[in-house]
Amino acid sequence: MKIATYNVNGINARLPVLLRWLKETKPDVVCLQELKSPDEKIPKQEIADAGYNAIWHGQKRWNGVAILARDMEIKELGRTLPGDPEDVQSRYIEADINDLHIGCLYLPNGNPAPGPKFDYKLDWFKRLTGRAKELLEIDRPVILTGDYNVIPTEKDVYKPERWIDDALFRPETRAAYEKLLAQGWTDAIRKLYPEETIYTFWDYFRNAYSRNAGLRIDHFLLNEHLNDRLLDAGVDKSVRGWEKTSDHAPVWINIKD
Repeated sequence: MKIATYNVNGINARLPVLLRWLKETKPDVVCLQELKSPDEKIPKQEIADAGYNAIWHGQKRWNGVAILARDMEIKELGRTLPGDPEDVQSRYIEADINDLHIGCLYLPNGNPAPGPKFDYKLDWFKRLTGRAKELLEIDRPVILTGDYNVIPTEKDVYKPERWIDDALFRPETRAAYEKLLAQGWTDAIRKLYPEETIYTFWDYFRNAYSRNAGLRIDHFLLNEHLNDRLLDAGVDKSVRGWEKTSDHAPVWINIKD
């Protein structure tokens, strides 16, 4: 089974790119982030015509997450991250697909840091860590994937010295990610490719993509039930070079059925 995550940076603006990628690569499950669309304007029919069932949690102009499944039923399990009933940002959705428990997330950026946005990022991270601990207690395969807005190590960024004060790379952010991993989660990309330079995001500015001046901020975390089922993982980097594309590239894993 091929499972992918992709920050589309506007599902309507990037719909031709999304549909082309779906047609060419045919992932079985796709987690999308940054839809930038309210629920009523999600392109439901186009996604269905591409062969995918879908659930989504949209929001006007910002945020938004969705899960797509090709020829499989999706059972929605939740669309908010527990811990703060006042938080109305659309950043999380959970589903059951073919005996997989999948959480799709769009963790806050947090810039400028320090400041209220960075505080919100760290608070959201604490809530995610709490939910992740609960998910580890269920006896079934679990995947937590999406745009984490976290650069885990210096290997995951071009010229790390330029990112020291950025919310994606600050010590507090990396410590929160390490704390999450320490619960018992496996970073799928680093399990298979511990030393390689792998990026998932390239800024639109300064010819970042052509220079491969990128970041790795889109991650797959797997629980122990999936460690031995992980076959392969990668980044569809070429999609970042398409016309009118997102600043992220799709990331995917293959697992044994």
